[in-house]
Amino acid sequence: MAADDTGTTTTTALVVIDMQNDFILADGPMRVDGGLPIVPNVIKAVDQARRRGFLVVWVVREHDPQGRDVELFRRHLYADGKPKPTSKGSKGAELVDGLVIKPEDYKVVKTRFSAFFNTHLHSVLQGAGIDSLVVVGVQTPNCIRQTVFDAVSLDYKSVTVIVDATAAATPDVHAANIYDMKNIGVATPTLEEWCGSSN
Repeated sequence: MAADDTGTTTTTALVVIDMQNDFILADGPMRVDGGLPIVPNVIKAVDQARRRGFLVVWVVREHDPQGRDVELFRRHLYADGKPKPTSKGSKGAELVDGLVIKPEDYKVVKTRFSAFFNTHLHSVLQGAGIDSLVVVGVQTPNCIRQTVFDAVSLDYKSVTVIVDATAAATPDVHAANIYDMKNIGVATPTLEEWCGSSN
């Protein structure tokens, strides 16, 4: 458990998903069209989480440059002569400007949509006494949704998705997936609403 500015212990983690150059920048090979506009809100969410003493967990994709750990349907993207999206050590795999991993944060590398799939995220969160998650990042129908559904399946007490600090390729896709997550008990505040709440 972490402590906020008053020394009160917290059991909440902010999970920041895939805010990497290849997903966010205009020339990124895996660009999510709604990604760039949410960067300021993700930065604010991280700042707010740190003030509250939340554990900040950075979830990123980092693939083998030869694509050996990539889903079958994406392996063609790693063929010779093509850009290698989010490959280890590449500029594209780095976080977008304005987002920085601090020593007290935690980084999880995933190779599939869910941050829980074949990672040690759940063990780390359990070890830290975390029972509530707040999720931001991209993109809503894939990595956000899969991570959130897994968190609900793993019985996290509270799962929150900040609606204007997450994004998809289109507003309609984003809204449809937010609707589905609300229907399984996920809280979906705006950033302003979340900043004004206690969790």
